[in-house]
Amino acid sequence: MTTIWNLPPIEIKSLSTIKEDRPTALLTGHTAWKTVGHLFDLPLVVQAEPHTAKRAFLESLVQGLPEQVQVIYAVGGGLVSDVAKYVGWRRNVPVVVVPTVLSVDGFFTALVAVREDDVVKYEETGPASKVIIDWDVVSAAPPHYRGTGIAEILSIVTGLLDWRFAAERNRNTERERFQPWAASLAAGIAQQAFKIAKGVGEGRIDALHNLLDLICMEVQLTNQLGHNRPQEGSEQYFAYAIEPDVARERGAPYADLIGPGIMIAAALHGQDVSAIRTTLQNAGIRLGQLKPQDVMNTLMRLPSYVNEHRLPYSILHETEIDAAKAQELMKKTGLA
Repeated sequence: MTTIWNLPPIEIKSLSTIKEDRPTALLTGHTAWKTVGHLFDLPLVVQAEPHTAKRAFLESLVQGLPEQVQVIYAVGGGLVSDVAKYVGWRRNVPVVVVPTVLSVDGFFTALVAVREDDVVKYEETGPASKVIIDWDVVSAAPPHYRGTGIAEILSIVTGLLDWRFAAERNRNTERERFQPWAASLAAGIAQQAFKIAKGVGEGRIDALHNLLDLICMEVQLTNQLGHNRPQEGSEQYFAYAIEPDVARERGAPYADLIGPGIMIAAALHGQDVSAIRTTLQNAGIRLGQLKPQDVMNTLMRLPSYVNEHRLPYSILHETEIDAAKAQELMKKTGLA
């Protein structure tokens, strides 16, 4: 059976107006809850601060959820949203997602990005039962978090290049076959990201609302297609591959990984990365958070990584990256 998922209902309102009577499990981050916790009045049964989306950890939360919990609230960023959707799915408990930043499209998807064997594996959980957005909260978040979901839109640029690259070599599956109409719609969504980036970086609510619209359109398009190929290719593979190295040391927000990944993927396809770089920076995305040596090491093992994990076909499947090639890519992208 194939399910074409819907977006979750999205309510735009002040967090102080939330009224909840059901016994609640709260998943949040320390900084997010310190910032907005005073706005909530939740009948809490249990509260946790997830630190990873590894499957073993997620399953431990599933097993530990008290029986009396009738709803799960996820307050914060993409990690708490993913964890809450997974636990809610496994325990058949509704999930309310309250983003304090617009950092990922995962708030609105029917998927959870589970980490397993040093790669992302998507679990189809269905969407949250509700998403609540308070623009005063989101617009006041730090610039390097609040609108970094724009990277999800910009990844369409390189995702489409890889999708078409695979189609030209007849390497897409039938389910993921290249569809020009979908590529055209996705490209139109991506084009708007370049126009709103500065406003997003400045925290303007009108620009953040535009970003929300673009994310929702991107999610609904991939829901309709039943796959993520229009916005997932080499840029995501780079982020997957470098994430375990970064996590072992200090961890890093998703945008700090995918931003450099988008530039690397564009350079691999022979594109000028200057407009992408400027747009990412205008939106508040940090491009200097990764150690050059980590980037170098990741680049050189990327071709074997995509084959080892059987990732959808991309330019990396036909690229050899030695030290000289890695240095050239880092120079082109400014990541050196």
